[in-house]
Amino acid sequence: MGRVSSVVVPATNCYVLDNSSHIYDFSDWIGHDFEYEGVGGDCAIRFCKDVETRAQSGYVGFGKFEGFNYFVAASDHYDFVQEFYNGDLQQCEKTHDKRGRTAQLNIICGDCPNARCKTGLGCVCNVTFESDCRIIAELAIPCEKPGSRVFEGFTVGFHPRAWEIVYNGMTQFGYEKAYKDYSFDTDQSHVSLYMTAIASLSQLVQKPTITVSPKTGLEVTLSGSGATGSPPTTLSPTLLNVDWRCETARDNPYEVQLTIPVEGYDPIQFILTKMCESGQNKAGTSTKGWALFGIFSCIFFVISTLFCCGGFIYKTQVQRQHGIDALPGMTILSACLETVSGGGRSAGYMGVDDLNGAYATHASWTREPVVESRSSRTSERRYGT
Repeated sequence: MGRVSSVVVPATNCYVLDNSSHIYDFSDWIGHDFEYEGVGGDCAIRFCKDVETRAQSGYVGFGKFEGFNYFVAASDHYDFVQEFYNGDLQQCEKTHDKRGRTAQLNIICGDCPNARCKTGLGCVCNVTFESDCRIIAELAIPCEKPGSRVFEGFTVGFHPRAWEIVYNGMTQFGYEKAYKDYSFDTDQSHVSLYMTAIASLSQLVQKPTITVSPKTGLEVTLSGSGATGSPPTTLSPTLLNVDWRCETARDNPYEVQLTIPVEGYDPIQFILTKMCESGQNKAGTSTKGWALFGIFSCIFFVISTLFCCGGFIYKTQVQRQHGIDALPGMTILSACLETVSGGGRSAGYMGVDDLNGAYATHASWTREPVVESRSSRTSERRYGT
């Protein structure tokens, strides 16, 4: 896949968007030192780092460049503004938010109004001490050609209020190119993405497109409201479902580049990576067997019901059986139960033949002692006579 021409968030926070939403990346300028000689001492500015004064009494810090929102576009005859906060606190304990000394840097693209700069690297035009706790400085630097036009306020994330992939119109780290560590597993058949945009500009968002590399081996389709080009807003994000299926297994992940055109702005582009350790069947083949099983189960149920009803009617009308004996299959079921219980009869039930035999046995057992008693009496009579 070719190089992605998306608007990627810079590696540092030393960047700014101008009034027309074009990006300026000053990452190469971080720490560049600018000095201004004043009456009470020198003022030193380290670009996107800090501001301080240098005198015989020592250095005094007038703030540090820390946040992402401290570099913004300006108005009037300035191009950009940088804010520096959290400087030295001594004798400035009561400043706003107790941030100590602060500084404001007004940036001019080009030269100072009085053509003060002697080199092409820029210079400090003027420094004004607004108070003992705040400095306002003017800095002229050669600004590079503006970059892409960023669609500000646009986000893409894995949840309706998340922006892991795209934040403020810029593709975040991990999705500007293919990363194996950021790839999705083989078993994950789809991914849901949520897109939001400023309501006043949401109509500029158009239908997304995809490009897969390699071109064969991975089947990818888009669905959802986001796939049709519905305008997203912050209150009602649009859903973009990415359904993919591995046709050919490979060691390296597949690259799926999604492009979201925006009218009047550079397109939103990001890459999702998909691992295919094994091939997968077409969608629906795995459920086809269950569908056939369900159909055959229904047919078997209907046939069984008709058989039972017909057998019950036959036994009640023809064989004159009633109750549970009229149910089809009860004869077989009874025979099975008798076989399992042992001997064909239950232990608690005794038939007529068995009952007579029991009485006969009992009678023969009781008669034997009588015979013995008579013989003994006869013997006694014989011996006594």
